[in-house]
Amino acid sequence: MGKLIPILLALVGLAGGGGAGYFLRPPPPDPEALAECGPVQTDHDLQSLPPGEEEGEATTEFVKLNNQFIVPVVTSGKVSSLVLLSLGLEVRVGGTEAVYRAEPKLRDAFLQVLFDHANVGGFAGDFTGAATMDRLRMSLRETAQSILGDQVIAILISDIVRQDT
Repeated sequence: MGKLIPILLALVGLAGGGGAGYFLRPPPPDPEALAECGPVQTDHDLQSLPPGEEEGEATTEFVKLNNQFIVPVVTSGKVSSLVLLSLGLEVRVGGTEAVYRAEPKLRDAFLQVLFDHANVGGFAGDFTGAATMDRLRMSLRETAQSILGDQVIAILISDIVRQDT
């Protein structure tokens, strides 16, 4: 019975707090009052849109490539670590299908860029530094644009990890 009283008090407090929150919630905003205030301006609204693009219209899509990339880092003829990366592409609207159709060719080209990056020491030391990551993104973007053209806007590195052996 001694253990039941704290549990009952907790349940009564939880129910009381939930009920108070429900009954004391603010009323929904009046649509007419909101219309009088005018549109809310955000930082996004202050940015200029590229020519020919309507406000509120999405201009890009993000495409995540299906599998991670595994890059061996070779030091003195031996694999000293493995780097795992997940990549995505920012493309113009409607470019998603083109990315998926060209994915085998993209993966092959991206692997070559990643191997070259590893061979020049890009994954050694502070491999996540801004300058190093920018060079890698730029190389990957140029490679993607050579395959897909100007559909590709940017490369996104969503995950990167190095496992030393």
